[in-house]
Amino acid sequence: MIPESFKEIIILDDGREISLETGKLAKQAHGSVVVRMGDTMLLCTVVSSRTPSTMDFFPLTVDYREKFAAAGRYPGGFMKREARPSNEEILIMRLVDRVLRPLFPSDYRYETQVMIQLMSHDETVVPDALAGLAASAAIQLSDIPFECPISEVRVARVHGEFIVNPSHDQLAEADMDVIVGASEDSVSMVEGLMDECSEEEMAEAIKVGHDAIKTQCQAQVRLAEKVGKKETREYEPLPSDEELEKKIFDAVYDKAYAITEKALGKAERGEAFTNLKELVKEMFTEEELEEHGKMISGYFKEAQKKAVRDYTLKNKIRLDGRKLDEIRPIWCEVDYLPSTHGSAIFTRGETQALATVTLGTSREANMVDNPTLQDEETFYLHYNFPPFCTGEAYPIRGTSRREIGHGNLAQRALQGMIPEDCPYTVRVVSEVLESNGSSSMATVCAGTMSLMDAGIQLKKPVSGIAMGLISEGDDYAVLSDILGDEDALGDMDFKVTGTEDGITACQMDIKVKGLSYEILVKALKQAREGRLHILGKLTETIAQPNTSVKAHAPKIITRTIPGDYIGSFIGPGGKHIQELQKNTETTIVINEVDEQGVVEILGTNQEGIDQVLQKIESMLFKPEVGSVYEVKVIKLLDFGAVVEYLDAPGNEVLLHISELAWERTNDVNDVLKLGDVIDVKYFGIDPRTRKEKVSRKALLAKPEGYKERPKGNSDRNNRNNNDRRNNRNRD
Repeated sequence: MIPESFKEIIILDDGREISLETGKLAKQAHGSVVVRMGDTMLLCTVVSSRTPSTMDFFPLTVDYREKFAAAGRYPGGFMKREARPSNEEILIMRLVDRVLRPLFPSDYRYETQVMIQLMSHDETVVPDALAGLAASAAIQLSDIPFECPISEVRVARVHGEFIVNPSHDQLAEADMDVIVGASEDSVSMVEGLMDECSEEEMAEAIKVGHDAIKTQCQAQVRLAEKVGKKETREYEPLPSDEELEKKIFDAVYDKAYAITEKALGKAERGEAFTNLKELVKEMFTEEELEEHGKMISGYFKEAQKKAVRDYTLKNKIRLDGRKLDEIRPIWCEVDYLPSTHGSAIFTRGETQALATVTLGTSREANMVDNPTLQDEETFYLHYNFPPFCTGEAYPIRGTSRREIGHGNLAQRALQGMIPEDCPYTVRVVSEVLESNGSSSMATVCAGTMSLMDAGIQLKKPVSGIAMGLISEGDDYAVLSDILGDEDALGDMDFKVTGTEDGITACQMDIKVKGLSYEILVKALKQAREGRLHILGKLTETIAQPNTSVKAHAPKIITRTIPGDYIGSFIGPGGKHIQELQKNTETTIVINEVDEQGVVEILGTNQEGIDQVLQKIESMLFKPEVGSVYEVKVIKLLDFGAVVEYLDAPGNEVLLHISELAWERTNDVNDVLKLGDVIDVKYFGIDPRTRKEKVSRKALLAKPEGYKERPKGNSDRNNRNNNDRRNNRNRD
C-alpha cells in the first residue's frame, strides 16, 4: 500500500514550479522531504540524537552528495562507487550549514545530521540552489528545535534582468551570480561572483533573492501544517546559574574593558585575557571548577565579549586602537621566491599570505567530473592554512572544508580578470603564514601580485577586505579590515573583493536578525573605500603585469593545424611527437577543437620552441604554382635529384634529370653536387606522372638555336629500342 503523501507547490515569477513532498520516503528519519524542480529531485533527511553530546559546541553535520546514477553516469576510477565528496559538494555543504547553524538554540548540544542527496538530475536545473530549501523543509517536518524556516536561492543577472534559480545556459551569460540565504524576516548569508558590479546593484540582487525566499518559507509552513506540525521536543538545556553569571560579570567586565582600552597586539591581548581568566578561576575551589568549569568559561566569554563590544560602540575605537574604517599597516613584496614562475607576499597587520604561480599546458587543467558538471579549469587557486599561522599545534588531516571554501572565494575573486586569450593553465597556491583575521582576502591580494609578477596580463588588479559589524539596538558600528577577535564577537563577517571599477566576489555571514539594507549598503560603501586603499598598496608594489614570463618559466606558443594533419604530426604510436619533444626539450600537447588541431608548445628554451614551430610550418608548407623556391640538394639519383625546400625543411620533391638543363643530361653529377642550393620553379601536379613537378631549366635561358625533339619521334625511338631489347632477351 502506497503511503499517503503531502505536497506543496512554489511558483516562481516566470511560472516554473518547485514542489515539496513528504510522506513517501525515509519515514524513519525525524524529518524528510523531496524537493523537485523540473526533473531534478533532492531527498533531504534530518535526524537529531535524543542523548546530549559531551562536546561544548553544537555537533551539526550537513552532508550534500550527488549520486552519479542521478545523471545516468558511472563514477570514474577503478572502484565504481561514490567516494569522498568533491570540492563542489563541500562548497554546497558549507552554504547550507552557514544559514542553518545560527538558528538552532544556543544551548542545544545534540548530534544532528542533515543529509541531502541528488537523486535525479535535470540539465536545465542547477541543484545547489535547492539544497537550503530542502534542509529547512526537512527540519520543519521534524520535532527538532529550530527558530524559523529559511531558504536559499540563486539570483543571476542576464542581459540586465534578474532571474531566480537560473539554468546553466543562463548562468553562462550572467554578469552576476549570487546565492542568498535568508529567513522570511532577514538575510543571513550571501555568496556571489560578479563582473565588476556596483554596491547598489549587489544590494538589488540580494533584495530579489530575499523576496523569492519569503514565498518559499511560507510554503514550508503550509506543508508542515498539512502533515500536522509536530510539537518541538523537550531537551536538556545547558545548566545555568544567574548568581554565578553575575559574580563573574562583576569580576570581569571592568578589567576586560580596561584591557581593551590598551589597544594591545594579538599576543599581548590574548595573554592579558588569559591572565584575567586565571584570576577568575582563583575565585573558586577545585571542586567548584570541576563541577562548573564549562559554565564559568562560558560566562567569562560573555562578559569579555560585552566589554569589548561596549567599548567599540561607545568610543568608535577598535580592539587594536584603530578607527572604525582604518586599515592595518600593509607591506608587500613580489618576486620573493627565485625558482617559482611568480610569487608575492602580502602582509596586513598580523595576517600574512605568500602566493605562488605555476604555469602549464592544458594538460595541467583541473578536471571537474561530477554528476551535474563535467568541465575543466584552466585557472584555479589552492589555499593552505597550517596550524603555525595562528601559533597552534594540531594534527593535519587533509584539506579542511574551510580551506576549500576560502580558496574557492579567492579563486572566484580573481578568475574574471584572467584574459580569455591566456594560453596557460594557471595554478595559484596561497600559503597563510600568519593569521589574525581575513586570510582569504590576503590571499586575493597576494594572488593578484603573484599573477602580475608571473607575467599574466591581468585585465585589472583585484584587492579584498573583510568587514564586520557590532550592533546594539539602533546603535551600530561597521568595522573595516576586521581582526580575528572582532569576527568572533561581532555580528557580521562580510568579505568583498573587487577592482577599482566594481565588485568581483563576496561572501557574507550575518549573525543577527533584521539587518537593514541601510546598514548593508553602508558596509558595502565603506568596504569600497578600504578596497581602494589596499589596491593602492598593491599597485605601489607592482603597477603593471610583467611584460613577459620569467626566464626560467616556460613559454607557451599555440598553433592551429588542419585536423587531417594531426595523425602525421603525432606519428605511429606517438613516435614523431616524442622524438620532437626529446630533441627540442619542449612539452607538446595537441587538442582537437572543431576538427582542428590546437598545438601547445611549452618550453624554457626559445630555440627548441622555434624548432617545433619550424616543423609545423614545414608540415603545412604548400608551394604555389608558378612560384620560384630555393632548394637544397639532399640526395642524388640516376634519374634526378631529391631537393628540400629551404623555407620548409623536411619538405622534399624530386627534380627530374630532364628538368636540370635544356641540354641533354646523361649524368646528374655533371650538373649538381650534394648540398648545392639552387632555384627551381614549381609547376604543381604533372598530369602524366601525377606527381609534383619542379624545374631548374625553366629558370635558365634557352640556348640559341635550341630545338626540342618531337615527342612523337622520341616515343617511336623508345619503342624501337624496347623492341630490339626484347628480341635480344628472347634469343
